[in-house]
Amino acid sequence: MFRVIREQIDTIFREDPAARSVLEILLCYPGFHAALLHRMAHWLYRKDVPLAPRVISQISRLLTGIEIHPGATIGRRFFIDHGMAVVIGETTEIGDDVLIYQGVTLGGTGNEQGKRHPTVGNNVVIGAGAKVLVRQEINDLKHRVTELENLVRTLLAQEDRSAVGSR
Repeated sequence: MFRVIREQIDTIFREDPAARSVLEILLCYPGFHAALLHRMAHWLYRKDVPLAPRVISQISRLLTGIEIHPGATIGRRFFIDHGMAVVIGETTEIGDDVLIYQGVTLGGTGNEQGKRHPTVGNNVVIGAGAKVLVRQEINDLKHRVTELENLVRTLLAQEDRSAVGSR
């Protein structure tokens, strides 16, 4: 667990030039808190522990403004910067070295069964306000906000749906 915490802190220093100290990250970074609480909740979720994973995720949401379902699978060196109003759904899969900004939704669109949330590959940046609401893959590319918004609009148009971006 200490390796995971150290790696998370190193990721924040790499991605956020405003980070000044380990103590500041430990006390003041909601994305750090949400990621660690998610890892705990996800571990319990995978062990089929009833209720506790959801309680942990709701406490995390209350404390950070970031909602991550305990069923979501998240890779290494994941960072949510300025994380208020981020929502990550149950069947979302996120690769390694992913950076997400505030107001991002990785969600589903209805009552489908099975896989109903997006899959995000490695080395992807998802810009502020992006809404990805399909079972679609965002692959191993460094997307900029406008590119991602256009990708989302294109994918949703193919499924006769709509999205709200950050413009």
